Amino acid sequence: MQAIKQSIRKNILSLREQLTPEIRAEYNAAITERLLQLPEYSRAETVLGYMNFGSEYASELWVARVLADGKRLVLPSVNRHTNTLDLYRVDDLESQLAAGLWGIREPVIERCKRLNDINEVEFVLLPGIAFSRDGARLGYGGGFYDKLLAHVPHHPALVTAAFGLQIVAQIPQEATDVRVEWIVTQEEIIGCSATGNL
Repeated sequence: MQAIKQSIRKNILSLREQLTPEIRAEYNAAITERLLQLPEYSRAETVLGYMNFGSEYASELWVARVLADGKRLVLPSVNRHTNTLDLYRVDDLESQLAAGLWGIREPVIERCKRLNDINEVEFVLLPGIAFSRDGARLGYGGGFYDKLLAHVPHHPALVTAAFGLQIVAQIPQEATDVRVEWIVTQEEIIGCSATGNL
């Protein structure tokens, strides 16, 4: 199973890297607008996002709009002692973020208030490399989000943003893999039939 997952990762990352800056910018803008149209986003007061790196969807565009919309923004920071994600409330992207693990911008914990109760989060934007239409998600291999969402008593909307080329026919799933409910691409909003473990 791990070999299959690794093969999918390698293939999709290669395809994603081949997008020109112009095409990527066009796709990013279209995806951002579709995310903002989701009723689940409109209803949410507290949202969990992430800061992008490499060739993935430019979530920084959406994150900026979250703050402009007056919603409470929560971003993750990798806790190197526990190998899990800690969540922090962020109000100012310029002063409260700095490069963390793998160069991904993370909350500067001394400048942010920690969110101790994940039940406050109503909408989650998840990163990933590949997705299938039944909601299966293939991440970068660390299992950070699967661990974070494994013990959430309530049910936030689980959404991902991806370029159309990241949609694949099938992704092998383990019992601990959390599925998404919505996949937003530059061309469509996919409502996934399965909602996974939550």
